[in-house]
Amino acid sequence: MSDHIDLTEVALREQTPAQDPAGAVAELTALDRKINAHFPGAVVRKDLVKTVKGNAIVPSYVLEYLLGQFAASDDEATIQEGIEKVRRILAEHYVHRNESELVKSKIREKGRFRIIDRVNVTLNEKDDVYQATFANVGISGVLVDSSTVTANQKLLVGGVWCLCDIEYLHSDDTRAVPWILGRLQPIQMSSFDYAGYLEARAEFTTDEWIDLLIQSIGFNPEMFGRRAKLLQLIRLIPFVERNYNLVELGPKGTGKSHIYSEFSPHGMLISGGEITVPKLFVNNANGKIGLVGYWDVVAFDEFAGKKKRTDKALVDIMKNYMANKSFSRGVETLGAEASMVFVGNTSHTVPYMLKHSDLFDELPESYHDSAYLDRLHFYIPGWEIDTIRGEMFSSGYGFVVDYIAEVLKSMRNLDYSDRYQQYYTLGSDISTRDRDGIHKTFSGLLKLLYPHEQATAQEIEEILRFAIEGRKRVKDQILRMDSTMATVKFGYQSLAGEWTAVTTLEEDEYPRHYYRDRPDVVEEIEDLVGPAQPGAGASGSEKAVVCVPAREELYQGHRDFVENQRGVSYETLLMPYLRGTSEIELHDPYIRMNHQGRNLVELLALIAAAKDPADEVTFKLFTLLETDPEYQKRQLQMIGQIIQGAAQQGIKLDVAKDPGGHDRWIRTNNGWRINLGRGLDIFQKQEGGWFDFGSTRQEFRQLRAFGVTYIREVN
Repeated sequence: MSDHIDLTEVALREQTPAQDPAGAVAELTALDRKINAHFPGAVVRKDLVKTVKGNAIVPSYVLEYLLGQFAASDDEATIQEGIEKVRRILAEHYVHRNESELVKSKIREKGRFRIIDRVNVTLNEKDDVYQATFANVGISGVLVDSSTVTANQKLLVGGVWCLCDIEYLHSDDTRAVPWILGRLQPIQMSSFDYAGYLEARAEFTTDEWIDLLIQSIGFNPEMFGRRAKLLQLIRLIPFVERNYNLVELGPKGTGKSHIYSEFSPHGMLISGGEITVPKLFVNNANGKIGLVGYWDVVAFDEFAGKKKRTDKALVDIMKNYMANKSFSRGVETLGAEASMVFVGNTSHTVPYMLKHSDLFDELPESYHDSAYLDRLHFYIPGWEIDTIRGEMFSSGYGFVVDYIAEVLKSMRNLDYSDRYQQYYTLGSDISTRDRDGIHKTFSGLLKLLYPHEQATAQEIEEILRFAIEGRKRVKDQILRMDSTMATVKFGYQSLAGEWTAVTTLEEDEYPRHYYRDRPDVVEEIEDLVGPAQPGAGASGSEKAVVCVPAREELYQGHRDFVENQRGVSYETLLMPYLRGTSEIELHDPYIRMNHQGRNLVELLALIAAAKDPADEVTFKLFTLLETDPEYQKRQLQMIGQIIQGAAQQGIKLDVAKDPGGHDRWIRTNNGWRINLGRGLDIFQKQEGGWFDFGSTRQEFRQLRAFGVTYIREVN
């Protein structure tokens, strides 16, 4: 075990649900039956993807394409037969990199062999021919005829997953490539019935339709509230709306990049640090158009990072493209319709960013610029989205990814941005750029939820508010950077003249930090809810958390507690010494079992409640890992979840190996050391479950015998 344990990524890897390799029979819900009845052949059970994937590093849309061919049914026998067919296809034709030489041998011995691989094509100007490179099998220079390239131009940019027949013909000419492309079939649909899609949509209620879309993404809708579902669906707008600029910043492990890498063959996910002007826009040397000319969505992963180096020329041309849908190549101006998505991780809590900087604080310096940020149409608050857990994945039916991807692509030609105007009008001081952002988000959501345009006034209002909120989040942060920009009253008015102001959730939760530079607004808030108190919590009114007051002279020395004693809690035992500290060190080798993890969470929750929500506390845990692999896996999952939960409350939990054997103690940066006889594990096992009063209050739990010593190390 190393001195430092990186648990968060381990936990995320371990949290995917276990799948029955035989394909467990799932009981159909009423919604699943309805989905199958109205979309026969266009839906698939979403858990089947993980069932067949195995160790194949292949996008979900490739697997669902195959499942859609053989297992798009609600008949269990047909599904099982289809699963076996797909498994055979993957086993026989999908190329693993470490088996490339074996596949080459099969092609040579059989003369012709079908493979599934990612194919990229380049133009060899010297010989005036197109040549293909196969990523996994590792062959290149394969001749491709012009008609194939013309019909599948994405082969030229980024590559496409394909079913290919490869032939082998050796020649004495050492310059000749022995590999011959016999047939190439991109793994994506060729056609679909859009009118049938609209007719079927009319048979579903709004709630049913939203749940169908959530299941199509791969999630269980029962694990999400209405707002959480809409935030997930916002991620789809770039696929259905041309030139849509979206940003999502939030904690790790919330699935920010998943949709752009797995959901559609029309999206391209790239690392934010690996892109250049020629690759993204145009290569002036040869006139070759970049990614924006071929893909519907270009998403930048790992976009955040203040110290990341950025190309100033790229930032400038990106600004122009995001504003005008065009870019320059010398004296020529070219246009494209690719949407731009920027996703990245945050390292601070929302109130911390609001207090000390802004919600774009994590972006590289060149992008932390008001002119660039003003081009963004919507900011998804990634901190609201739960960390992905195994139970969140769906076993219900959803659209075959390739089917819904083609539906969304076809709707890019439509414009629903004015459909709200029969009921509402936007505020008069909302600028043209703000209106564009609101309109594009509204249009995208309407296409996703109500493609048949049968939405009530209340349903229209819901998505209009959402669209305004997302643009307001962008604009309010820009106002923090550029005081010369005029403030905007975001909201809408009904035809009857009733005005509705729109606020963001973090604005309601942390108003004093949100309006830190607006004393007039803060004064108005304090008139309503009273002045801020030390240790204010995270509620909308930021009322003070009730805490045990710190004594002027804290007790020093040893105390013993006897078995079965009650009336003791971490609040009274530890918090007087921990309150007000910014760094806490806990040595406890036994944070292994669930109840021990719960003890840690309860202590961290008390620390989080006692501090200002805009402040951060570093908590260093030194513990030991289980030696049994299965128990260690569970321990890592548990600690990983605690790390993520603590981060959301402004506590940076670092975990490392405990070098001190069995000693258990706490040290703070305000000068206290607390020796703990049993560590945090001071309570007896509870038998009453959630109905036991002790499950809610530590004071009602019986203690195990233990001692504690308080030592003042610094006076």
